[in-house]
Amino acid sequence: MQISSDEARRVILRAQGFLGAEARRGGAPATLRRLGAVQLDTISVLARSHELVAYARLGAVGRQEVERAYWDEPARAFEYWCHAACVLPIGDWALYAFRRRYFRARKFRWHEVPDSVGKVLNLVRESGPVTTADIGGAKKGGPWWDWSDSKIAIEWLLDTGEVVCTRRVGWRRVYDLAERAVPADLLAEDLSDAECVTRLAGIAGVALGVATRADLVDFLRLKAPEARLLDACLLDGSTGLVPVRVAGWPERAADAWADPAALETEPRGRHRTTALSPFDSLVWDRARTARVFGFNHRLEAYVPKEKRVHGYFTMPVLAGGRLIGRIDPAREGATLVARQVSLEPGVTPGRGAASLAGALWEAASWVGCEAVRVERVDPLLAGPLQDALSQGTPEPGRS
Repeated sequence: MQISSDEARRVILRAQGFLGAEARRGGAPATLRRLGAVQLDTISVLARSHELVAYARLGAVGRQEVERAYWDEPARAFEYWCHAACVLPIGDWALYAFRRRYFRARKFRWHEVPDSVGKVLNLVRESGPVTTADIGGAKKGGPWWDWSDSKIAIEWLLDTGEVVCTRRVGWRRVYDLAERAVPADLLAEDLSDAECVTRLAGIAGVALGVATRADLVDFLRLKAPEARLLDACLLDGSTGLVPVRVAGWPERAADAWADPAALETEPRGRHRTTALSPFDSLVWDRARTARVFGFNHRLEAYVPKEKRVHGYFTMPVLAGGRLIGRIDPAREGATLVARQVSLEPGVTPGRGAASLAGALWEAASWVGCEAVRVERVDPLLAGPLQDALSQGTPEPGRS
């Protein structure tokens, strides 16, 4: 089947929950299941990234509702390595057995695994659930990566599946034995590496809508042996995905895979207008974002300040199904501050200003801010944006 790049983009937007009312049904728990993985990050500007992911799709969802969708009892989700450190549906526990086996065979993390692993495991067994504070603290006292032996041990146990994190207290992980926190039927599943990759590729393909092999590899961060398993299951059809050719994508990426159910109906409905976390799965892959949206996206939080182009935590702005600009947000009391605002080439200031203002006001309202202030803005955009901001919050979701 051949589809155009515009058709692929709309399928992707619907699959990711940004097009049509159906995507918002079921709230935050359904959003997690739809996406398959929600990336975690320590940076918090307007809110933490995992909260922003739900907000971007659902609008002014209660933040406690989002937290309960991720960390609740009984467990709805667990934390593990997918695209990066992610919140994952608890029903997918068995599918990551291939990665737990990899860590056990590797016998190394970023740090040497200490001899105290057995002692820490016994402590969790006897006293759990525990946080790092309960087992001796997270750091030795130096930089963030200078972990204590207890922290290295508990994270190693998390990697290998002996313990699991299914909830947090504040931002602290709560660790417990997997046998206590994960439903018994999921623990009992014993899947081969090929079965894990096959089922996860199907989940990733449905979440992405239309994806190249490289997109699927990046979603799951597959290493070479697992990538070869992916090739096999794509070719034999066991993922449930079907081959498509996307006219308008670069030749090397034109051959892709799609969720057949997503191709059955034309994507219709209202587009979300929203600012996106830079860790949102719609944009977390820079090559894919450039291919689908013609948008060069880069997180600059770890770039020296003097070398930043768009700002510390620049959030792409989605409107009308396209990425039309960027906002670098901050908060000062009850004011949402846009440290820098810019439009993408080809977007007219008048139309772009209305979308940017809508995204700013909706985000401000969600985090409890009563005012919006813009510090730096493209000269041609300054007047139209100020006019649009002065008109107040537009109808939610309007693009």
